[in-house]
Amino acid sequence: MTERGMAESVIRELHGARVRGDLAGMCQLFAAHGTFRIAGASDGKPISVAADDLEAFKPWLAMMVKVFRVANYELVTEIIDGDRAAVLWRADIRSRITGVSVATELVDLIEIRDGRIARYNELFTPR
Repeated sequence: MTERGMAESVIRELHGARVRGDLAGMCQLFAAHGTFRIAGASDGKPISVAADDLEAFKPWLAMMVKVFRVANYELVTEIIDGDRAAVLWRADIRSRITGVSVATELVDLIEIRDGRIARYNELFTPR
């Protein structure tokens, strides 16, 4: 498979697992010693998560799956250059705690090594 094909496949699998709320599906896509960053704002409050190694960020992924439901997923565009990708996507993110749903725009900056996500940065903002 080409680097582009590999990146497209990883992105589809990651987003599919996220929409399904499939923690195991997401975790299997990350390298054991990768980096994970999420930054954005919701309701005017900044949110930032940073962790290295799958064991350190797996609890964050678990929390995301437990607390937030992703609906109305739309892949807007992706730019792939070798082992790196930038992905713009939209979804309605619903809190299972408050019941509030927020139309959200997200950008994933992903680096893939050996078929796994080695570096993941997500930026998000309400639409």
